[in-house]
Amino acid sequence: MSEGTKSRLPLDGIRVLDVATFLAGPFCATIFSEFGADVIKIEHPEFADPMRNIGMKAESGDSLTWLSEARNKRTATLNLGKPEGAELFRQLVRQADVVVENFRPGTMERWGLGYKDLASVKSDIVMIRITAYGQEGPYKDRPGFARIGHAFSGLTYLAGEAGRPPVIPGSTSLGDYITGLYGAIGALMALRHRDRTGEGQFVDAALYESTFRLLDELAPAYAKFGVVRKRMGADTATIVPHSHYQCGDDEWVALACSSDKIFEKLAHTMGRPDLVAPGTYETMRARLDNREFINGVVGEWIGRQTRDELMATCLRDEIPCGPVNSIADIFADPHFAARGSLLTIQDPDAGEIVVPAVLPRLSKTPGRVSHLGRRHGANTADVYGELLGLTAEKLAKLKSRGVI
Repeated sequence: MSEGTKSRLPLDGIRVLDVATFLAGPFCATIFSEFGADVIKIEHPEFADPMRNIGMKAESGDSLTWLSEARNKRTATLNLGKPEGAELFRQLVRQADVVVENFRPGTMERWGLGYKDLASVKSDIVMIRITAYGQEGPYKDRPGFARIGHAFSGLTYLAGEAGRPPVIPGSTSLGDYITGLYGAIGALMALRHRDRTGEGQFVDAALYESTFRLLDELAPAYAKFGVVRKRMGADTATIVPHSHYQCGDDEWVALACSSDKIFEKLAHTMGRPDLVAPGTYETMRARLDNREFINGVVGEWIGRQTRDELMATCLRDEIPCGPVNSIADIFADPHFAARGSLLTIQDPDAGEIVVPAVLPRLSKTPGRVSHLGRRHGANTADVYGELLGLTAEKLAKLKSRGVI
């Protein structure tokens, strides 16, 4: 849906109060905003969300991360740690459906804003609580970010080359995005329950658990057979050949032979039908037992071709293969362009900014980006005037006392 489209979105009428900070909680709230929810981003009057300062900055003074990930939200300030601020927040909750927070367990309770406190104000409120280790357990009070979640979950242990130090698994913020997605899924299910029963509830989302959930057979393989998977670089533990290979022009591709049938196609394409003769490497088990040999044969064949040549050959024979793209490759790729995967937004302060498109894609009610992340407290007067009826004089007094 292009900017400015006015058709009704799935979450129109839902109001979300986002009191979380960098990055899982705010991303969770952004998902709601992209599909029509009125998301109010609440920041401390003095200490804004650190996401405003993470990474490269635009002309507006805010970071590109903020502009992208705080899109569609209204921004207001409020000091939750002050009793007067906490009371204002409770008043906002009466007119909200969802609250998103990612403070350490007990912080909201100290302010009188825990789930039980908010439920006493609005019984059907849904609260998303995102932390490193969850709301209970011996480690619940430990601080943590996505990098810590990656490490504790077991993901980092798997990332890197065999015999070398573990590395960053893709993005340092991967666990934040994954947990934000789980938080949004949980809240949508909680809202469905609320609509049927009138009951609210809270969603307990932990960075480490969200990441751990994605680690395929890691848990059952250890429980059943005592297998501790090691770092394997670009390879996959359960499939061969299924890796990254360097072409003759120094470009890289990803090749995925996830079945015996696909490997049979690849063997014939390489001119090596002997690799799938009976009793050789026609089964996945045989290829797993001879990983180094198979990777060597495939890598040597790929290394004799440019990436374009290889892609043409693999596409012709329906062998799953794709380029290992840089961001420059992505901006030049016609498929990204055709699907509108990159959105160009004009920001009044930052100018032209390109951001990832809204996901998931819905056929009848697709989401939208109406604006990028706004300045600190840009909508404070609007929010408190519209929702709580506070006058300009009252707002000025609250500001003088450091409440907003």
